[in-house]
Amino acid sequence: MFAVYASEPNAEKPLDSLVIGERPEPDVPEGWVRVKVKAASLNMHDLWTLRGVGIKPEQFPMILGCDGAGTLDDGTEVVIHSVINAPGWQGDDTLDPKRTLLTEKHQGTFAEQVVVPARNVVPKPSSLSFTEAATMGTAWLTAYRMLFVKSGLRPGQTMLVQGASGGVSTALVQLGRAAGFRVWVTGRSEEKRALAENLGAHQTFESGARLPERVDAVFETVGKATWSHSVKSLKPGGIIVVSGSTSGPDAHAELQRVFFLQLRIAGSTMGTRDELTDLLAYLELTGVRPQIGAELPFAEAETGFKNMLDGETSGKVTFFH
Repeated sequence: MFAVYASEPNAEKPLDSLVIGERPEPDVPEGWVRVKVKAASLNMHDLWTLRGVGIKPEQFPMILGCDGAGTLDDGTEVVIHSVINAPGWQGDDTLDPKRTLLTEKHQGTFAEQVVVPARNVVPKPSSLSFTEAATMGTAWLTAYRMLFVKSGLRPGQTMLVQGASGGVSTALVQLGRAAGFRVWVTGRSEEKRALAENLGAHQTFESGARLPERVDAVFETVGKATWSHSVKSLKPGGIIVVSGSTSGPDAHAELQRVFFLQLRIAGSTMGTRDELTDLLAYLELTGVRPQIGAELPFAEAETGFKNMLDGETSGKVTFFH
């Protein structure tokens, strides 16, 4: 079957390991289902996989793609939940110490078909296109959990999103605006800041700019480049919710400011199956739809990967058959 996959880990030149070609069709174990993939979206996790981060060398070649939407063998339209739990796990899906994401152990969604445990598909609302639905399982679910499960924000409070154009960032802007938060965003370029404003940000600022006042919560996916600004931007008792570190993980912790101002730092990873179901219902209720920055056929996947590697995205990069 047609697939977009990583042939081997390549830390320095990840795109050199990107292959668009053929892979064997998957078997369907008992308790699993086959999804005929209609659309999938690109995530930073796919670049990490190409670099060999979070995946053992013997797992290659690995079909890329953490999320997607498609149809079951009986024609049911579904959205894929990407967190694969250990058999028998009970509780929060994201806290399972043996959990994996698609592409870490099991083959991913950038193919004609993918197999996942039966509980890892949820019904796709008919009002969402396959392309829109394909962005939900990673970026939008991550943003939903950060905002509504981890932050503790109340409508009317002020949130700062670091980075204006990535998939999680654009989702945070749209979700936050619809939920009644005051949404501020930083961005490296005028174009990226304009995108955030078009999506509903109340104000945008250059990266690292002094804000008019301190905020109740900061949402971090950038890491090293913005961490100091995030810490300095918080009100006493405020919270940073962090789900990524695209510019590097080794930020200066600024512990004196953290303890003196009683700041809180909360990690957040992906989300649960129930949260994905709630997210889809939320989009139906509000009419919010994801910002699709690029919609490409799978055969042109390399273009999408190059754009993400260069930081030239304006919302989600998606692929379709």
